Amino acid sequence: MTARRWLPWLGLALVVAVSLVVGAGGRGGPPTDAERKTALASELRCPTCRGQSVRDSDAPAAAAIRTEIDRRVDEGQSDEEILAYVDSKFPESLRLTPPASGLGVLVWALPVVALVAAVAGLAAAFRRWSAEPLPAPSDDDRALVERARSTGP
Repeated sequence: MTARRWLPWLGLALVVAVSLVVGAGGRGGPPTDAERKTALASELRCPTCRGQSVRDSDAPAAAAIRTEIDRRVDEGQSDEEILAYVDSKFPESLRLTPPASGLGVLVWALPVVALVAAVAGLAAAFRRWSAEPLPAPSDDDRALVERARSTGP
């Protein structure tokens, strides 16, 4: 009985572990310059468009940023240096994803924490509901059922 109770939780833990391993695994080598350029342009939003990345936009501002990204990658600058340069040139951040440090971690962590808390709360509620025995019917309940059966449709 105990193993049956923990089997779903073990399955959930296995799915989470496999997902984390697959998500954390890289493709094995450093990205090419073309891949870096595409990735950097995908991480930035177009300053004049709504909802488009620099990579997807045809606006002149996006084209200028792509040209600057290309030039800086060709010069050998790191991704962090290029993003810092773009951040310094625009008063509001053009990044489409929050940083993975500082307060940006909250943007990534809070939804996961909320999901885990919700699942734990539901599991606790379901366990409590299934553990509560139904109350035995009283004599009044039995009499009411008998009256309903005897009168019929």
